[in-house]
Amino acid sequence: MMRDHQYRLIAEALKWVAENQSDQPDLKQLSSRMGLSPHHLQRVFQQWAGVTPKQFLKMLTRKAALDRLIDGDTVLGTAIETGLSGPGRLHDLVISTDALTPGEIRKRGDGVSIIYGYGDTLFGQALVAWTPRGINFLGFCDENGSDRVLLALQDQWTNAHLAEDSIEAQRWLDRIFSGSKDQPIPLWLRGSPFQLKVWQALLEIPGGTHSSYGRLAAQIGHPGAARAIGTAVGSNPIAWIIPCHRVIRQVGELGDYRWGNITKQAMIGYEAVSVSHQINDAGLRGELPVQ
Repeated sequence: MMRDHQYRLIAEALKWVAENQSDQPDLKQLSSRMGLSPHHLQRVFQQWAGVTPKQFLKMLTRKAALDRLIDGDTVLGTAIETGLSGPGRLHDLVISTDALTPGEIRKRGDGVSIIYGYGDTLFGQALVAWTPRGINFLGFCDENGSDRVLLALQDQWTNAHLAEDSIEAQRWLDRIFSGSKDQPIPLWLRGSPFQLKVWQALLEIPGGTHSSYGRLAAQIGHPGAARAIGTAVGSNPIAWIIPCHRVIRQVGELGDYRWGNITKQAMIGYEAVSVSHQINDAGLRGELPVQ
């Protein structure tokens, strides 16, 4: 009986948040609507929905914003209509991505100058590469070796001119791992339309949670394409930022990871601890955690 009651309660909460998305309701408003304390609602909501109310609202807002932008609305109009305070918050919500044109893809980087370098991160040494249009590669070296990671970059951009600058690379890595949302990280992605769709779906997996290849396939409208999804996930050129480490096998196993299974396990563990601390701290204050 208790489980049935909780199910109906969270179903009503999900519906109410969706209906009031543009008003950006906070945890206090939602808990008042549901007749529960903020701490209790937060705990039950996450238990049943798999995400916090704040994360759920963020996903709804992001989808609404993308839909409006695709339909041709202005950035300012989109921000206002989706309940954000202005374009700045919209840019915080949506990571800036710039995909290559078909012609640029065919040239495999011919005429492109790419700067790359090695630096230290939470998960050991990493190689990051970028152009004026944004980051186009991020891989981890501890399990594969720095030379092998560099080869992965060269294989992807066969005809590009590469130059090393590890000082600037460390600045990029510090910005990526600082957790700051003051500026979106610009990405310059090279991939097929199917790959780009999969990588976009990866960006929608909240930190501290996981998805499966089958679930991703259903999410992007290709049920039964789990194998193709796995290939697209494995070819993700920008680790961590596009969180392919959050995809696990249906049976609960971590599965293989391009940059090493120990690195993947460390990423999953780090995010789980970070989210747990945010939830505990926010629960004590009666607030929603920031993701």
